[in-house]
Amino acid sequence: MDISQSARSVEFGERIRQFMADHIYPNERRFYQEAERLGPWATLPVVEELKPVAQAARLWNLFLPADEPGGLSNLEYAPLCEIMGRSHLAPEVFNCSAPDTGNMETILRYGTDAQKETWLKPLLAGEIRSAFAMTEPDVASSDATNIGSLIVRDGDQYVINGRKWYTTGATDPRCKIIIFMGQTDPDGADRHRRQSMVLVPKDTPGVRVVRSLPVLGFYGVPDRASEVVFDNVRVPLGNMLLGEGCGFEIAQGRLGPGRIHHCMRLIGLSERVLERMCRRAEQRVAFGKSLAEQTVTLERIAQSRIMIEQARLLTLKAAHMMDSVGNKAARQEIAMIKVVAPNMAQQIVDWAIQLFGGGGTSNDHFLAAALATTRLLRLADGPDEVHRNQIGRLEIRRYQNTDPARTGGEGRQLSTNESEAWSRGGLWPSPEGAPH
Repeated sequence: MDISQSARSVEFGERIRQFMADHIYPNERRFYQEAERLGPWATLPVVEELKPVAQAARLWNLFLPADEPGGLSNLEYAPLCEIMGRSHLAPEVFNCSAPDTGNMETILRYGTDAQKETWLKPLLAGEIRSAFAMTEPDVASSDATNIGSLIVRDGDQYVINGRKWYTTGATDPRCKIIIFMGQTDPDGADRHRRQSMVLVPKDTPGVRVVRSLPVLGFYGVPDRASEVVFDNVRVPLGNMLLGEGCGFEIAQGRLGPGRIHHCMRLIGLSERVLERMCRRAEQRVAFGKSLAEQTVTLERIAQSRIMIEQARLLTLKAAHMMDSVGNKAARQEIAMIKVVAPNMAQQIVDWAIQLFGGGGTSNDHFLAAALATTRLLRLADGPDEVHRNQIGRLEIRRYQNTDPARTGGEGRQLSTNESEAWSRGGLWPSPEGAPH
């Protein structure tokens, strides 16, 4: 398994690092201040100013898959995503932020020529933004078969009704299109064929963005989480993606790459937080010596490095498998990274806050926003528990058609004859004449 970085990916990485140093890090404080002052319903000027700079630098739409002109494989893109993940500002500046990347890939893979012309082109150009409406407040959406919103065919239109929340991006004034998941066949025998995805222009009558939702107190950074109501919304039949009953198929197609992107961004965030921990530990003195000399600090820094390296290797393995054997065959690896990366990042950020002390709970050092991000991503794209269940089921299935005699993995109880043979050959066999 070759997970080394290609020359092309290395070259992009060097250019992105320089762009981050020149344009992203110097503008972060302005980014957070604009997010606070203008709020989640406004366009942030700093983002709009930097997007043309990234386009001019040819650091734009790098998420596009390898089968597209100029596209990158998952393994090539993963290290670039890590670099972007060091800052909440960076992904959107490069037009590589959620949910737009997932929505663009969805329309690219499953959209008609007309859908691509109307929505994909302006999204790729960074002229508009999009939202993805799946999660619902009235059901446990971690089980996507619970989705209760309805998409009902009426002549040459679909009528859409439902209440969604944590619909990322809907408060953004640049958001023009929403991908909506709902039931087209609620009584179908196959529960994985009941759902469909349809394109809903945000300005369609009946679409109402009810409120902006904070994520652990943060509005709009990094995600503009929203609650949206769809009340008798009508769209043409031509807005259906792929076909009725294909919602789960589309979801699986978009979630694999999206999870890779989230995990690599978290690794980049964790690298940045660890660097700050190390620098802070050398600057602060407590009880007669620097924090860098305290055993507990050294242990946490060392464990942080170990955890980051483990997460990165597992994520790169998943990316390699997605490229070589496909998303379905890599589903266990994708599930594993989705558990490992957010938990790893959350722990490292927590240790950093502890080391920074009271200042770590403010926004002076990026840590409070980082904590919100890491905790959020233990829920987004499926909570830890769902992924662990899938990993466990796949692991049990792995051995069902395997001969334990070849692997030494037998799990059955010894027979009586085997127990007696064990006793005869052991250190304390039963003495002659002992009652049985």
